[in-house]
Amino acid sequence: MKQGFRFSLSVTVVVLAICYIYLTTIFIYIDRWFGLMTSPGIMNAVVFTGVAAMCVFNYTVAVFMDPGKVPSTYMPDIEDSDNPVHEIKRKGGDLRYCQKCTRYKPPRAHHCRVCKRCVLRMVLLVGSLAIDSEEDEQESGSSLRTAYVISGLLLVPLSVALSVLLGWHIYLVLQNKTTIEYHEGVRAMWLAEKGGNVYSHPYDLGAYENLVTVLGPNIFTWVCPTSSHIGSGLRFRTAYDYSAVALPST
Repeated sequence: MKQGFRFSLSVTVVVLAICYIYLTTIFIYIDRWFGLMTSPGIMNAVVFTGVAAMCVFNYTVAVFMDPGKVPSTYMPDIEDSDNPVHEIKRKGGDLRYCQKCTRYKPPRAHHCRVCKRCVLRMVLLVGSLAIDSEEDEQESGSSLRTAYVISGLLLVPLSVALSVLLGWHIYLVLQNKTTIEYHEGVRAMWLAEKGGNVYSHPYDLGAYENLVTVLGPNIFTWVCPTSSHIGSGLRFRTAYDYSAVALPST
């Protein structure tokens, strides 16, 4: 399902922030710190440009890539022995059904209000300031100080926010959870402890297997993961698959 291009304020702000940070880092901080025509300056500019290009590429993919959708022919099969996990509603115990899409939800699928459907799943500032002499400040006037302040206001909160998000998503990947599944798991764990039981996330296969499930079986492609190993997105490996294999045959 293709969607027409529409203006997004949040995307515009992010793109402008990336452009501003890139231009000021290359043409102000690196140029004044090393000099763009020197070997260290060229090396830093090339490395930073590479990092910026990866950032822009990943952000572009995240914005424009279709997140996928549930096939119109999908129907849950509760008698399928190859799929031991069937997610049900919190109330009533019925199979999960989306009233907006008027179709059943596969495991781990949720309705997205933005997509309107159910979907299947940067600093050189400190160094530059440290070596700026009083003579440089007098020559440059207030324009560079303004650039420093704006860059600081952008870089500090962005660095903190992205560091927190990075750590959070590393944790989720190692646990093989989505954000929604984490919050649902907290409630499920509370209910299990209340009933004297122990809750375990059904899709947690162990740290390494969870990495393989998310990033792919080839460790050399983890830098630029693909989705070819995921399959249809209607079924995922569970801890019960390994339990069944480990049981001795009778």
